[in-house]
Amino acid sequence: MTDAFAVAALWLALAVLATILANHLRISMALVEICVGIAAGAIAEHWFGTESFGANLDWLRFLASAGAVMLTFLAGSELESSVLRSKWKEVIVVGLAGFLAPFLGCAAVARWALGWGAQASWLAGVALSTTSMAVVYAVMLETGFNKTDFGKGILGACFVNDLGTVIALGLIFAPFTYRTAFFLGISVVVLGILPGATRWIKDRYANRTAAIRTKWILLVLFGLGSLALWSGSESVLPAYIAGMVLANVAADDHHWVRRLRTLTVGLLTPFYFIRAGSLVSIPAVISAPIIFVILLGAKVVSKIFGLYPVISGFRKDRKERWYYTLLMSTGLTFGTISALYGYSHGILSRAQYSFLVAAVIVSAVVPTLIANFLFLPQHLLREVSMLDEEEGVDGINGAEPSVDAGNGNNG
Repeated sequence: MTDAFAVAALWLALAVLATILANHLRISMALVEICVGIAAGAIAEHWFGTESFGANLDWLRFLASAGAVMLTFLAGSELESSVLRSKWKEVIVVGLAGFLAPFLGCAAVARWALGWGAQASWLAGVALSTTSMAVVYAVMLETGFNKTDFGKGILGACFVNDLGTVIALGLIFAPFTYRTAFFLGISVVVLGILPGATRWIKDRYANRTAAIRTKWILLVLFGLGSLALWSGSESVLPAYIAGMVLANVAADDHHWVRRLRTLTVGLLTPFYFIRAGSLVSIPAVISAPIIFVILLGAKVVSKIFGLYPVISGFRKDRKERWYYTLLMSTGLTFGTISALYGYSHGILSRAQYSFLVAAVIVSAVVPTLIANFLFLPQHLLREVSMLDEEEGVDGINGAEPSVDAGNGNNG
């Protein structure tokens, strides 16, 4: 137990350091946590051994996974049905373009430029086709764009993009078994009754029993997540759909949502982002940097060429188009999940896995940095400020004032 507390204290110290750096550098806190994780993991591995940083401890992996699940749920809860109905064409067209262009482009590059086998190439296409819902939603929260139609459109397109990734992974590599059918059946039933059950619990017990709404949501997410993992899927997929199902409930209960954000961003997501960074093997990347550069370039270039012309049909402002495109060019959660699936099932070698994970993680950092520094749509921040004044709250948890919303940052 002493070791667990010591490791937790070290990781939370890194999270505090990342927050301070993000404040002074005026960039996304999530991205700084990833970079801090890369640096800390490399230092720990070099001086103290491979497992010294604790990234593979079971309890820490659980906290990191819980952070991804909760962040994905909150992202889904932002997608109100009224907004999606009004933006369905944008969400579907942009999301499909964001998946298909890098899926086909990166698979072709891996097959013909790098000489990888057919299965490894298709797996590379799947891993590099993703958009990082975790990073995008964290940036949306920090800027306040999650409250705007612009931000909700981005989140909706991200969902369609990653849904395409999950379907491709399942159809190409994962066999459909009785476990899959059981998971889908239970999920349909649970998600069907979830809005009504949540409203009943809220009306009957909320504000009388301590945090029962939070406990209820955690029960549902962890239950569906365990079934998803048992069936061979991933825990974040039902979490996103559960968030969408409860979007209207969340819209009526801002106080509850702000509490969930405090729990998620304050405790869970630092473990997720720092761990994601620590998994990058710098020696492996240094040994053959050209492969890493080719994979990273294939992902970003195919995303940009596939998305920018499509997004131009929905957004006329130049900064909005580029900001939208660059955020959709990020990758993290499903990318690393897909790469790990390939490695654990013998589709990828350890070196191929390292290159893919490095490319995926760097793609979470570079496009978002460029977007926030060069293409942040400042005119939309005025809309965010007006919405904050109407709600009477500021900041990520509704209690602390925003440090610098205009630069994608809030302590």
